[in-house]
Parts: sequence; C-alpha cells; structure tokens
Amino acid sequence: MVQRHRHYYGDDPSQWGELFLPELPDGAMHRGVVVVIHGGFWRSKYGADLGEPLARDLAEHGLAAWNMEYRRAGNGGGWPCTCQDILAGIDKLQELAEPHILDLTKVVALGHSAGGHLAVWAAGRDRLPLGLEAERSAVGMNNDGVRLTGVVSQSGVLNLAEAERLHLSNGAVANLLGGPSAEFPDRHRYADPMAALPLDVPVYAVHATDDEDVPLAMSTSYVEASLAGTTPARLLTVPGDHFALIDPAAEAYRKCRELVQALLD
Repeated sequence: MVQRHRHYYGDDPSQWGELFLPELPDGAMHRGVVVVIHGGFWRSKYGADLGEPLARDLAEHGLAAWNMEYRRAGNGGGWPCTCQDILAGIDKLQELAEPHILDLTKVVALGHSAGGHLAVWAAGRDRLPLGLEAERSAVGMNNDGVRLTGVVSQSGVLNLAEAERLHLSNGAVANLLGGPSAEFPDRHRYADPMAALPLDVPVYAVHATDDEDVPLAMSTSYVEASLAGTTPARLLTVPGDHFALIDPAAEAYRKCRELVQALLD
C-alpha cells in the first residue's frame, strides 16, 4: 500500500509537495528519492496533478517519490520565485529524511517539459556562470542543500535561448523571466541549463518522437553541448507525443521509470 504525506516548504499555498512512499520492511530505509517536477511551460494553470500519477506509480514500484508544487507565472511565480521554490522544495527533503526514513545519498529528479528545465537547472546549482551575482542573490542560491545525483528529463526545455528564439508556447520563456533576453540578458543566461555545462551529474534527455509541443532540438542541442564534459548527457527517443511521457501506461513513460530506477541502483 502506498502512503501519501503532504508537506509545505514555505508559506505560499503553492509551496508544497506530496511524498509517496511504498511500504518498507521493519528496519529498512527507502533507497533514494525521486523528485517529480511537473511541466506546463511554467504557467499557473498547470499544477502538480500532472506529476501525481508518476509519483504514485514510482511508489508502487518501490521508490519514494516527492511530487513538488511550486509558484508558477501567474500565481506569484516567474523570476526569481519559481527557481527559488525548486531549490527550497528539493532542500525540504533534509527535514523529511529522518521521519520518513529517506536515504538522501541518491536523489534523482524526473522532470517533464518545463519541469525538465527546472530539474536540469537544479542539478547545476553549483556550476552556474560567474559574474551573475545579482541573479544568484535573487534566487537565494547556496550550495549547501540537497544535491541531485541524476536527472531524467522528459522532453525538457533544456535550451532557453533557442526556446525563446522559437517563441515556444507563445513566449513562455519571456513570460517566466519577466521579459525578453534583450532586456534581461543576465537573467536569461542564469536560468538556462546550457550555462551550467559541463555537469558532473548524469542526465538522460528523453524525448518523444512525435512531440509537437517541445521540439527535439531542445534535447539534442543540450546533449551536444554536454559532450565536452566528463559526464555527458545521453539522448534517448521514445515513441509517442508530449504527454505519453507522463502516462504511466505508455512505453515512453516506462522507459523513463527504468532510467530512474537505474540511477538509484
């Protein structure tokens, strides 16, 4: 039987997560945690209900899953609050580890679409570019929190500059960051996962072959840019559309689950 516990990591109504836990034998510890970060192009009309079926499925397969909500553009989010919440929500696991018997030596993020962007960005929290101290201060960045040890990005928006150029989802990048890169170049660079390369964390960029919402170039350009590092990202294509990746019955999602399990082994 799956247990479900809601916890808040801030005072805002959107600063919460739900921990989905499988039953444990007496004296055992959960083997790592999966942080589920939902998509929706960072807009407030999309919420953590998108990640709930994934978190439940992961728990049914023996994994602890932390399905995070966060402030989005339109309900108090956008820059810098969305990025603040992702780090704070992940760091909340430090407080939850003892009462819920969580092993934080392995913490893997599973992020879909805009959630893929946030997951990979969070994995590079200590590698973001120098010279952007105002942006670092705005986010409240510190390197003392919970470190992600792997990421599975599901058709993630991993190249913000290209996403802005393509005007994805009617200008979703500018909507997230409060304006275009011409007006806020440092902010756009700081929020772009490309700027944190090379990472020392394994990243699987999984992309659906029939995705009409997020172009494959969002994953391929990130993977290509990562090749110079010691831990290059890996690209995998899976059948289906954008939403097959978050359908527990779909082959596309099952592949993502297998990758998460491998990263926690």
